Amino acid sequence: MIRLEQVSKRFRTPTGDKVVADAITMTFPRGLSIGLMGRNGAGKSTLMEIIAGQTQPDSGHVIREGTISWPVGFAGSFHKDLTGAQNIRFVARVYGVETDSLMAFVQGFADLGPHLDAPVRTYSSGMRARLAFAVSVGIPFDTYLIDEVTSVGDAAFRGHSQAVLQYRLQSAGAIVVTHSLKQLRALCDAAIILENGRLTFFDDLEEAIEQHKSNLVD
Repeated sequence: MIRLEQVSKRFRTPTGDKVVADAITMTFPRGLSIGLMGRNGAGKSTLMEIIAGQTQPDSGHVIREGTISWPVGFAGSFHKDLTGAQNIRFVARVYGVETDSLMAFVQGFADLGPHLDAPVRTYSSGMRARLAFAVSVGIPFDTYLIDEVTSVGDAAFRGHSQAVLQYRLQSAGAIVVTHSLKQLRALCDAAIILENGRLTFFDDLEEAIEQHKSNLVD
């Protein structure tokens, strides 16, 4: 379960303050997969970072119960001078999972071959994305934070990524940011819309999609 209590966040921009969250109070039930929708620039990724604990709100609190992933596929926390394998071992120790099991999963999923023994700084952006995604879903969390992750890689990798996410979500919840309505329908049970710093919850995913489309033409 994740609960936002009076969470506010704004940024100064050349054109004035940008409000991402305006005293938001909302509970994300455990075990439910929720799509997070909104216009470009609404602050969806920032809100995900606040939920993950990577960005602090200006005020308010985030209450987290159960295990919550970092944003799935996020590669920014990798140590670039360590090899892919060394980063995997480090993550396994931090999250208390069996190192050999996580290593085997990543090797099979990311298909990086001998590059796993090379420093991450030598990886292409696509290789870093595959490594980050594989490490993320290789650990069983109660809630996954997913931000446009299955848009990376070729069609085969994207298909494999979605299949693995769907498997994980059989026994976990998620908050999902994606511009793909097909992906929303495949992964989500309900949705919330972020508009002008406010969140609106929809039990009916199709109703949320129609409201989102209406917001885009306003």
